[in-house]
Amino acid sequence: LSRHYAYYQCKLNRQKSVGLYANKIVTLFNQSYQSYGTRRIRFDLQKENIWVSRRYIARVMKALLLVSKYTVKRYQSHTTEVNETAIENHLQRQFDVGDKKQIVVADLTYIQVKQRWNYLCVLVNLSDRQIVGYHVGQHKTAELVMSALSQIKLPLSKLDLFHSDRGKEFDNRLLEACFKTFNITHSLSKKGCPYDNAVAEATFKTIKTEFVKGQRFNSTAELQRAFSAYAYWYNHKR
Repeated sequence: LSRHYAYYQCKLNRQKSVGLYANKIVTLFNQSYQSYGTRRIRFDLQKENIWVSRRYIARVMKALLLVSKYTVKRYQSHTTEVNETAIENHLQRQFDVGDKKQIVVADLTYIQVKQRWNYLCVLVNLSDRQIVGYHVGQHKTAELVMSALSQIKLPLSKLDLFHSDRGKEFDNRLLEACFKTFNITHSLSKKGCPYDNAVAEATFKTIKTEFVKGQRFNSTAELQRAFSAYAYWYNHKR
């Protein structure tokens, strides 16, 4: 027998031995992009009127070799050129804005596609913490940010403030012209201070753990499609 067959036969035998709800636990685990642990799986099971202990769920996960991505080593960020533009931090870490203002925070991260890096720009609405815009590209540019901006369903004229870190991709005449046209205040974090963009940083921490970890992408288009599905799950299911 091949190793591949033997591995899955062994996994199947384990699954038969761990009880009635093993298949359901596996389904919830995979639907969560392999990010859920025992607490969240139990919560979702209870919504379906299935009442089991976290100890039972942990036993099932151990038997079936289901390990949450949150237990693995985290990524380290790349170095980047700094935007020295004299733009103030108008947000001032006021992240809990409710519905009073429409504020979007932005950030970019790198994702490996075959043997090269691609870049993902994500925009998050502070009022509900949802992903409202995103785009994938092979270059870390202002055009990538503009493509993400174009996805926002809210009319740009309703947007009050756009905040980001000091990456060079946010220092661009095209972006500034857009902000001026729609009367959007541009805000930048202080140099070397990730806490000024904490919501975007936290969102990417989640994305890297749940979406990026353990995945392989063969093309930019494939990555874009995969993230589109993840963003829907993040906004509506997570």
